Amino acid sequence: MLAYSTAGNQYKQQSAMTASPGELTLMLYDGCIKNLKLNRMYIESRDFSGANTVSQKAQNIIAELLRSLDMRYELSGQLRSLYEFMLNELILSNVKKDLEKVDVVLGMVTELRDTWQQAVRLNRQSMGSTVSTAGA
Repeated sequence: MLAYSTAGNQYKQQSAMTASPGELTLMLYDGCIKNLKLNRMYIESRDFSGANTVSQKAQNIIAELLRSLDMRYELSGQLRSLYEFMLNELILSNVKKDLEKVDVVLGMVTELRDTWQQAVRLNRQSMGSTVSTAGA
């Protein structure tokens, strides 16, 4: 089992090292969603220590997304407000073990991830058509 875990970690590390900035952002969203779902599960089972651990992981991911914003773009200002709201809600949900706040943030992150995923897909398609027309 240890070899499988090590291989999985190596694969994740290699994936992160070779990913585009858009794909890295997508990985952050996916990690946040995973931790929010675990947070929900831990709160429901009254494992508050586990809930705290995964809540802090989700908070760290949102904080990283916040730090990575390029404020030269108008969209970054809007994302900044969303990320700050989500971070505040996660802190409050962690203190109060409030499932409603977890669900609100989970919904927001899922929507952002889905939108980002579509943007990454469209970017890949446009890059592919540029490569094929350049080679023609």
